[in-house]
Amino acid sequence: MRRAIFLSSPETWQHGHGPQHPLKPERLQRTFELLSEYGTLAAPNVQVIQPRLAEADELSLFHTQDYIRVTRALSSGELALPAGSYGFGPGDNPVFSGMYETEALKAGSALQAAELLYNGECDAAFSYSGGLHHAGPDFASGFCVFNDCAVAIQWLVDRGLRVAYVDIDVHHGDGVQNAFYGTDRVLTISLHQDPRTLFPGTGFVDEIGRGAGTGYSVNVPLPPLTFDEAYLRAFEAIVPPLLRRFSPDIVATQLGVDTHYTDPLANLALTTHAQLALFQALDALSPRWLAFGGGGYAIDLVPRSWALAFGVMSEQKFPEKLPAAYRRKYGGSLLHDATGPDFTDAVRLRVSGAVDEVIAQVRQLHAI
Repeated sequence: MRRAIFLSSPETWQHGHGPQHPLKPERLQRTFELLSEYGTLAAPNVQVIQPRLAEADELSLFHTQDYIRVTRALSSGELALPAGSYGFGPGDNPVFSGMYETEALKAGSALQAAELLYNGECDAAFSYSGGLHHAGPDFASGFCVFNDCAVAIQWLVDRGLRVAYVDIDVHHGDGVQNAFYGTDRVLTISLHQDPRTLFPGTGFVDEIGRGAGTGYSVNVPLPPLTFDEAYLRAFEAIVPPLLRRFSPDIVATQLGVDTHYTDPLANLALTTHAQLALFQALDALSPRWLAFGGGGYAIDLVPRSWALAFGVMSEQKFPEKLPAAYRRKYGGSLLHDATGPDFTDAVRLRVSGAVDEVIAQVRQLHAI
């Protein structure tokens, strides 16, 4: 069976952006508890590993030393620093107590996952607390302090590996794209909601890389209300042929599940059935699979979807009824969605046509 590693620690969900912030650390705790109640983490082919803090020199694989220093100081309560110059402040990226340690732990988790895969100690590793793909070298952005994805991928590239990065979060993976925009060692593919309608406002089809990296950045901006069948059609038309052509050593994936139709911060319309199909497709395309978490703001959905993802990684299937202890604590009844978005035929036809236009543009631009 596939050797799968799940990187998890209660320390990743003990601090957060605050009670009013949409990024709830509780979603990590719920995911861990759901997988535990299903018995997934006790399977003979699964290891649960506690992540370690990333060191400053490891964070500097992507981030500037100045940004690392300022983030640590802000986290410790130093108030005289110009936090706004580094992307911190009220709103998306508030400074919070324990911020440096919590976020460096997520980056360390990603690095451990990369190391374990590189050393041949597993076939798939899920660093589900990360996927913080918006952070830049010297600024926080979009709830993201340290870009664990970019740090871990750079670590692998420094060891001579070719890495394909596939981002299925509803938001464009701008920080990771920018990190590797000028290299042909990393292929970045991001499927996301049309940037004219959603943060961060980047990820248009014509963002294809520069210099040696020209053609190695691929963006698939999908219209609001893109539903299961249309999304999967776009994925299948673009991602498998590009990955086969690139022939990566490792496939890194950002598995944001804010594409779900109940997510409060975005407007795509997937169900858990399509999300599972995506996880299965990524599994089939990955010689070695480095998986990060990502977005997801419907607190009842995230644990169910990420449980499905790790079930694919570890080759396990689950009963459809949620475990009794989990139901008593958090509510809910079924692992999969029992219903989905209710669109008229006219809406489906309009959205489907718009998705087909995007597919055609991407395939022509990248000679698929």
